[in-house]
Amino acid sequence: MSTPIKGGEFLIRETEAKDIFIPEEWNEEQRMIAQTCRDFLEQEVFPKLDRIDAMEEGLMPSLLDKAAELGMLGITVPEEYGGFGKDFVTGMLTTEVTGAGHSFAVALAAHVGIGTLPILYYGNEAQKQQYIPNLASGSWKAAYCLTEPGSGSDANSGKTIAVLSADGKHYVLNGQKMWITNGGFADVFTVFAKIDNDENLSAFIVESKWEGVSLNPEEKKMGIKGSSTRQVFFNNVKVPAENLLSERQNGFKIALNILNIGRIKLAGAALGGSKEAITKSVVYANERQQFGRPISKYGAIRHKLGEQAIRTFAVESATYRCSQNVEDAIASLMAGGMDKEKALLKGVEQFAAEAAILKIAGSEALDYVVDEGVQIYGGMGYSAEAPMERAYRDSRINRIFEGTNEINRMLIVDMLMRKAMKGELDLMGPAMKVAQELMSIPDFGAGKEGLFAKEKKYLSNYKKAVLMVAGSAAQKLMNDLAKEQEVLTNIADMVIDTYLAESTLLRVEKIISMKGEAESAVYIDIAQVLLYDIADRINKSGKDAINSYAEGDELRMMLMGLKRFTKTEPLNTKEARRRIAAKLIEANKYCF
Repeated sequence: MSTPIKGGEFLIRETEAKDIFIPEEWNEEQRMIAQTCRDFLEQEVFPKLDRIDAMEEGLMPSLLDKAAELGMLGITVPEEYGGFGKDFVTGMLTTEVTGAGHSFAVALAAHVGIGTLPILYYGNEAQKQQYIPNLASGSWKAAYCLTEPGSGSDANSGKTIAVLSADGKHYVLNGQKMWITNGGFADVFTVFAKIDNDENLSAFIVESKWEGVSLNPEEKKMGIKGSSTRQVFFNNVKVPAENLLSERQNGFKIALNILNIGRIKLAGAALGGSKEAITKSVVYANERQQFGRPISKYGAIRHKLGEQAIRTFAVESATYRCSQNVEDAIASLMAGGMDKEKALLKGVEQFAAEAAILKIAGSEALDYVVDEGVQIYGGMGYSAEAPMERAYRDSRINRIFEGTNEINRMLIVDMLMRKAMKGELDLMGPAMKVAQELMSIPDFGAGKEGLFAKEKKYLSNYKKAVLMVAGSAAQKLMNDLAKEQEVLTNIADMVIDTYLAESTLLRVEKIISMKGEAESAVYIDIAQVLLYDIADRINKSGKDAINSYAEGDELRMMLMGLKRFTKTEPLNTKEARRRIAAKLIEANKYCF
């Protein structure tokens, strides 16, 4: 394999299909783990969804206990702490499969992710020995206390305070946290608070049974109604000094790194939800008769099914591409002598921009899928008797969880620009090249031959469009760019579309190398429709950005460049989508 790609480098470096991981390559053991998770949902979760949403006393903790018996709470926990010690990619697969589990998926993800990981990655040996085996076995449940009434996106502005006692033996903790998932039954909280007047947060491991910890009643929510969400109060709680997690003032960094992992995991969970909703859409479209035939025979319905599949396939391609990149980064850091937990955090941190891309893409694809799912069900889609109503409501939180999609869009551009400033990513060199290309006569000559030659040319041009707009915005707006949120959003959307398009194209190329072209025809349709559709989106985002800061000759030249970089040849997307839908209809489920 060539040198592993670095985070953000996809914009300036060509990736080869052989260098990415695709879901078609799962090994036997991974498939078995996924099947165990799928069976668990079928047997234990889906039949109880109404009871879960009614917050039946003790039901959710008992489901987590049953999942723990199958090892589902310790998939990526090292064996020495009672887990299975599986790699990051396998962890993502279990997140995806269980992501179809509505409120249960939220409780599970909060426990194994933001609940367990801060202690696993930042705890000292004594803390890990004390807490991790109990969390992996499910005998203790975990929650994460970051958000406060006055601090949502601005996490570091929290008011919860910890003061060290005179004898130095414990911290006295006072404050309030809100929107705490699993709050109603958690035994262990990771709580973020400022020590004295520190500038940055610190983190503490707090047990719910300690004196001074109290809870508000359960929040009433639009969706994920079965997920326990409470306010947690700390009133003079004595936290032993040895329960400070990591160093003083390191809490903000812990929060950011755990959020990076949470973002990519959320994309995986949304993917599982999307596949489940598509399967339900297809089954209903095949069963529902109107005007004497199943509605799956009609073009308008086939368009919806085809588009649901394209968006889901794109998110899946990008999610596992990135997961393997993270895995490779972890392996290379460990080979250099770094210990596993540190390497994992560093590996994820390297791909923080991609994690933000995936969080947005996954949550927005799921929202599209469930929205069209309601539409396919028609009147029944609006009825609580049918499954789409719950899927629609439960989906909505994902665009707010783990940092809102607006914040994540800002972060994508900010993280890429910071990498460029630090010299970790050469964006300016390629951006200058594109600027020079605008001055030259366009190259209309014949490109490379072969399958996807056209699409690869499109992709290379989309990257040029991103570099042109991002480079000119950075030069023109300088320090004001951070305040121009609309422009940052435009650039982020161009980056997201480009990453999804490239990930999908590479995956389909690899599928062809495994199955041959004839067997892969429908995958070729998916890639071609996506790359064709994205051209117009990139053009619109780019135009909106350029129009807001450029003028005169510069404006005209960049708009001409943008037009050139988003030019595509005609494609019959109607027929391609119909072929994609036909595969779903024939399989009677999501089958890609």
